[in-house]
Amino acid sequence: MTGQVSERSAKASAPEYQGALGSLSVNASLPDVLDEGLRGARAAERAGDLHEAARCRLAVAEACRRLGRIDEADRAWKASYRAARSAGHEGAMAWALWSGGTLARQRGAFRLAYRLLKLASEAGERGGDVVARGYSLAGLAETGRIQGDYEAVARLHEQLLTEARRRGEARHTVWALEGIAQMHRNTGRFDEALALFEEAAETAERAEDRRGWAWALRGIADVVSVRDGDVERALTLLSRAEEACREIRLRSALAYNRKMRGNVLYRAGRYAEAREPYARALAEFRAMDEPRGTALARLGLVKTDARLGRDAARTAAELAALRTSLEHIGLLHARELVDGAAAELGIERLPEPAGDASGTDDRPTLPHTGAEALRTADPESLR
Repeated sequence: MTGQVSERSAKASAPEYQGALGSLSVNASLPDVLDEGLRGARAAERAGDLHEAARCRLAVAEACRRLGRIDEADRAWKASYRAARSAGHEGAMAWALWSGGTLARQRGAFRLAYRLLKLASEAGERGGDVVARGYSLAGLAETGRIQGDYEAVARLHEQLLTEARRRGEARHTVWALEGIAQMHRNTGRFDEALALFEEAAETAERAEDRRGWAWALRGIADVVSVRDGDVERALTLLSRAEEACREIRLRSALAYNRKMRGNVLYRAGRYAEAREPYARALAEFRAMDEPRGTALARLGLVKTDARLGRDAARTAAELAALRTSLEHIGLLHARELVDGAAAELGIERLPEPAGDASGTDDRPTLPHTGAEALRTADPESLR
């Protein structure tokens, strides 16, 4: 990783806020974005301006998604796409598809996410919207990374980081740094992960990107907790990140931040304290219909309850059910994650689901749609 983001990226922008909403800051309060987007959409629809209606509905979709209002977000991105299609505007269609693909990933529907994001990248290319295409390629990369196929997406992350630096896009630079850092952290390269998370935090702070800054602080807290055992520094960083999430009303990010607080306390052996943030995060993820967050918070809660004296047989049954849930979502490392938790708790073997051929080498793989979308992703087209 060489070089720093260009000086012309002094402030982060929010390209998903367009048209009449184009002056909104990346740090704008999401309820305010939602209100302005709805007003703008109604005015545009009354005026018969379909392109503007599509842009306003896009802002509505993104505000609802980040606020955890999933059904409203689903309706809004589809309304944005319909308006863009009626207007014959490929770029606006690309943005709507990107929003739909991002929502699908958040809901754990990875096949749909790959399909929509691939369509978004193609529409962005046809419409000459380089930013929409770049966001769509980044969405494909993030979907593969979250599923756990680092080999498939590591090079794409690096290419997108290079392009973000070249174009002076601070927000995408921060995103790429954090994605690469997360892969390093998950494969045990903690020094590399920490350096990249710290660079992401510095870049986001310079660019006044509170959202990216909060995610970077969460990453730093995770690494200093697992690598150094520095509980108090980790908790302080999480408190700062939580404040930023509350300012913008980033509901999903706040729940992940709370889950990380549980992780930090659990690693420190403070199990009774860890239980509360895990339980709250679990309730928040369930309310948002976010299956990946739900499963990970459940895992933390199961481990904590085991440490607090829960019966080993019950713990084993819950871990086995969680492994099935995580594999059903499509996380490639689900078995390794849950089996590692079982070993940590002294449980030698988890029960297999009925009809499961244990001991085989049939590991989950990326869906064909995802593998093809990642194979054909071409950041060179952003030049």
